[in-house]
Amino acid sequence: MEPNFIEEGVLQQVLLKAGRALAKPALEAFEILLDESTPGQARLAMLGALTYLIMPIDLLPDFIAGAGFSDDLIALTAVINIWRSHLTPQIQMRAQLKLDKWFPPSSQ
Repeated sequence: MEPNFIEEGVLQQVLLKAGRALAKPALEAFEILLDESTPGQARLAMLGALTYLIMPIDLLPDFIAGAGFSDDLIALTAVINIWRSHLTPQIQMRAQLKLDKWFPPSSQ
């Protein structure tokens, strides 16, 4: 799988609006997707789950009481499991470097 399927500039613009706290796990997920050691199946599953989470159309609409968010929970669980399984210290370091570049730590 080609690692250039996500435009880093677009991700940066979205995360600058979201803030540093949301940016860290997003950058770790981004680095997992780009890392050559991440299996292609894991990349596809993670991309599919992330895409499903941001799609405005759900299999089960969110307004259905008790079941509406269950499909989103399944997709989120998939992302978290893949993220945990493939997050390495090297990926964390690359994500942290980007985070500090995009959101310079405040001097204390």
